[in-house]
Amino acid sequence: MGVFLDHTIVPVRDNEIAAKFFASMFGLEYAGPWGHFAPVKVNGGTLSLDFDSRENFERHHYAFLVTDGEFDAILSRVKTAGRKFGSGPGSQEDMEINHHHMGRGFYFRCDDGHSWEVITHTYTTPTSAGTARASAGAAR
Repeated sequence: MGVFLDHTIVPVRDNEIAAKFFASMFGLEYAGPWGHFAPVKVNGGTLSLDFDSRENFERHHYAFLVTDGEFDAILSRVKTAGRKFGSGPGSQEDMEINHHHMGRGFYFRCDDGHSWEVITHTYTTPTSAGTARASAGAAR
């Protein structure tokens, strides 16, 4: 089977508000709370982002590999919501996208301060653009 990440905690001030926001930006379903978590499934349902209400927490970075069509849809939802976005980790409000690693990418922040990165090509493996994009469909 290999080793797969099953779930991870996303610390936030209000778990349901944050889960609904994330799901709406990424075009995903939020089906309601599970215990004290507000889970949203990604990677074709194999990974759960478990939003968890906390008073104090560190801000994190989450990166998602998507297809070109998904990229366009997510960017459109971010713009429609009036959210600032940017081309890099140090320029998350320049209202530009990047064209790194034979693909496109952008960053935006949620109200809890987490940085959400959306990319169409991974930089972690030396694959061709076609291979990375084909894999991106499975990552949703």
